Amino acid sequence: MVQTISPALARRIALGAQGFGRPPTVTPGIRQLDALVNRLGLLQIDSVNVFERSHYMPAYSRLGAYDKAQLDRLTSGRESRFTEYWAHEASFLPRDARPLFGWRMREFRTRSATEAWAQGNRPMLDWLLAELAANGPLRASAIEHDANRRRGPWWGWSDVKTGLETLFRWGDVAISGRERFERVYGLPEQVFPRELRERTVGRDDAHRELVSRSARAHGIGTGKDFADYFRLRGPATLAAIHDLEDAGELIPVEVPGWGAGGAPGGAWLHRDARLPRRVDAATLLSPFDPVVWERARALRLFGFHYRIEIYTPEPKRVFGYYCLPVLLGDTIVGRVDLKNDRQAQVLRVRAAWAEPGAPSDTAGRLASVLKEAAAWQGLPQIEVERRGNLAEALAAELR
Repeated sequence: MVQTISPALARRIALGAQGFGRPPTVTPGIRQLDALVNRLGLLQIDSVNVFERSHYMPAYSRLGAYDKAQLDRLTSGRESRFTEYWAHEASFLPRDARPLFGWRMREFRTRSATEAWAQGNRPMLDWLLAELAANGPLRASAIEHDANRRRGPWWGWSDVKTGLETLFRWGDVAISGRERFERVYGLPEQVFPRELRERTVGRDDAHRELVSRSARAHGIGTGKDFADYFRLRGPATLAAIHDLEDAGELIPVEVPGWGAGGAPGGAWLHRDARLPRRVDAATLLSPFDPVVWERARALRLFGFHYRIEIYTPEPKRVFGYYCLPVLLGDTIVGRVDLKNDRQAQVLRVRAAWAEPGAPSDTAGRLASVLKEAAAWQGLPQIEVERRGNLAEALAAELR
């Protein structure tokens, strides 16, 4: 008989696997941050800095206020324990995960959208490799070349940047850190020890390990959930799930409401997943947090329909430019459109929305969450604009 897991327990399992539900007993430092990123398997990187860059947020959501410089030490420089690659999207991930993406590097080399560009610019690629070999890791902006000029709009890449990004996708170049959020490119031998560079992992073994890490980070999930975490596709993913099931690492279960049309749906439970009786979180989530980045899973777990509206023309936005989900207890109860006005030292709440069925104390608890977030960002003031069905109540609580 396949075990049935209730939707409420499945939600708590998912949050527990993601590091929620264990109040920190010490101020988060290197050890806690290192353990958390290894638990999650990756931190998605995004350049949007309206409130805070996305890779800083998951640690804050789970551990509370911490010194961002500590996370910077883990992701950049001589003490770094993480590296960058295209995992879910561009992500920080443990260094030992890099060989697991050798198959992806090979695919980028043969099927990359920049393949045609690379074929016509081989001298540029060779020149860039020689430049890094001669001068060590460099930012794209620090490389002097006639082709190092932006083209098109402000986000247009120069040929130097395009070449470095192409080599990075292929694995011929690695990221040794960041300076003012700009990638620093180096040759693999300048970034990684020999034993890591020489480690090779076959595609099937890599998929099995990546699915294992994904399932551990999910606690419970569908095959699509597990595949999406590291953007896996094809039959190798399902084969990996069946191998892990045969090995006893994944346990087949059924969750009411997870199937088509609200029917029970099949899923897998990781054998090491906690089964929390209670999760009492009170925090904000990044739009790129693993809890909500797979929108179908967020809908299935929380009944939360989520779309980020950064790329939506302003007249068509429903909730706001950069809405962060609000997690209270084990439920997403609302969303707030935040702006970190660093110059004025104000946290601006441009809109605040409660989900249907949100508890009556949502505004009061959210006010406390926002005060803590503002303090973490060094902002002494919070100002609420009167937009959204929670804005008036939230403004009253903050007064």
